Amino acid sequence: MTFEQILPKLREGAFIIRDGWGGAEEYVKLFDPKEFEGQAITPYFLISVAGEGFSMFQPTVCDILAEDWSIVDPETVAK
Repeated sequence: MTFEQILPKLREGAFIIRDGWGGAEEYVKLFDPKEFEGQAITPYFLISVAGEGFSMFQPTVCDILAEDWSIVDPETVAK
């Protein structure tokens, strides 16, 4: 899938990944907290990395133009 095709799924709560990564990346998710310490927070992407936990994720131009995005089930990701 393209990023344009998968973005609506991500907004609906899907966990996504690029098939071409093939490394420790497990999935990307949209994190949408409403506020922190009384201040509004804008949504952002998190990436789950095996053995490291979550980090903020910002897609690169290559990620946005890629056509190898797919939906994954986080319950089946190898830990």
